[in-house]
Amino acid sequence: MTSTDDQQSSSNKMNPTALHPAYSVSNIQSKIRTLDGTTVTYSSWVKLFKFHAIAYCVLNHIDTTPPPVTTDSKYLAWKELDILVSQWIYNTVSDDLLTRILDTEATARNTWLKLERIFLSNKKAKAVALETKFVNLTLSACSSVDDYCKQLKDLANQLTDVDQPISESRLVLQLV
Repeated sequence: MTSTDDQQSSSNKMNPTALHPAYSVSNIQSKIRTLDGTTVTYSSWVKLFKFHAIAYCVLNHIDTTPPPVTTDSKYLAWKELDILVSQWIYNTVSDDLLTRILDTEATARNTWLKLERIFLSNKKAKAVALETKFVNLTLSACSSVDDYCKQLKDLANQLTDVDQPISESRLVLQLV
């Protein structure tokens, strides 16, 4: 059991009818930006999501903690929270990603791992494709200098996600 689980568990022992903190989240999209893999990179989204999972005592639904057995009296409460966390994931990914991960039978952990595989598998191939885009991006292909800078920075962030970070000096050289 994690320390956040301990805190939640101890607060529920003092007040067993207390509502779990996760139920107080009414609009997760206002807290976690939509993961699209371009503007919001996978690594940024994961950090934001984990911050909220910790704050609302549901990290155990996306980390390695196994669910309780279905015959356990705590299973129904766990399942409700797990579905809520799954909804958070579904509500904070782009429509393209949603169609790839949506599964009504999956746990939040399974959905989390599916997203991880989408973004972290084939890193080398993705890095080569992104590097090619980065090197070949020209100012004439963009609508403005601001757009050019933004696209370069987005590509640099995506390269960081596949373990091929672009240094600031290289970014400046490419810009020039």
